[in-house]
Amino acid sequence: MIAAFSITPIGAGEEVGRAVAEAVRVVRASGLPNETTAMYTTVEGEWDEVMAVIKQATDAVMAVSSRCSLVIKADVRPGVSDAMSSKVASVERYLAEG
Repeated sequence: MIAAFSITPIGAGEEVGRAVAEAVRVVRASGLPNETTAMYTTVEGEWDEVMAVIKQATDAVMAVSSRCSLVIKADVRPGVSDAMSSKVASVERYLAEG
């Protein structure tokens, strides 16, 4: 599965970068394929692995905030791997065709 998620501390003021960095640190330490963009962090793996990472990342934010918002969007497709790369490569092929 691929899951794109966003964790935002609530009540921490406008600057949330430090708390978000702690969540991203957890994701990167997981060893699962991942990518962080301005809006979401995407992680790929088996259901239990991905959900465990999202929970650990949420716990990292909750360690510095008493409340957070968590948004998850997932593509659950058993038996498929490297979808993070292959889905983008497919779109790039179509774009190259003009």
